Amino acid sequence: MKGNSYYYRKIHSLLGVFPVGFFLLEHLITNYSAYNEGHEGFIQKIEWINKLPLLLGMEILFIWLPILYHGIYGMYVAFTAKNNVKSYGYYRNILFMLQRVTGVITLIFIGWHVYETRIQLALGNVTHDQLGVQMHEIVTQPVSYALYIIGTLAASFHFTNGMWSFLVSWGITVGPRAQKVSGYIWFGLFIVMAVMFVLTLNAFTGSDFEQAAAVALKG
Repeated sequence: MKGNSYYYRKIHSLLGVFPVGFFLLEHLITNYSAYNEGHEGFIQKIEWINKLPLLLGMEILFIWLPILYHGIYGMYVAFTAKNNVKSYGYYRNILFMLQRVTGVITLIFIGWHVYETRIQLALGNVTHDQLGVQMHEIVTQPVSYALYIIGTLAASFHFTNGMWSFLVSWGITVGPRAQKVSGYIWFGLFIVMAVMFVLTLNAFTGSDFEQAAAVALKG
């Protein structure tokens, strides 16, 4: 692997932006409809997505395979990287370490989230119009809610800090000033994403989804 590590890393870096990063943003925006549109709006977004042609093929090609490569190679990088935090404690060294830690957390979280949603759909235990109820049942459990907060914050940090590194490694932000401005921009996006994820998770615990859960229970 060492001989081709440059190319492996470039592919890993590129896939982290597209399509994995874009999918994260799309997933956030879709789920955020639970906050600003309620249960009905959330289900409409889910149904619209699932009416797209060749959806399964697109999911495999543009979501699951890129996530699999990015995740597996990312785990290799995480466990072989030499962190200098204890020796130096520099700001960027700390972010370097956090990038790898949040990568591991995010991969585990994605696996759990996919099992709780996508796999349950495939097994027929949940239908698309019951996903809002499924999320309500998950996040109303204190431990699951805390784990979802940790997972979504880790994913948000991993993406935004990864974007800063991507722009540097691909020669887009080459000077100290450009890298500093880029750091502010991506940190700002991290805050926005974190707030949106928290609002979304809280929306799933709200009365709108609670009523939908009660109706589903009666049915």
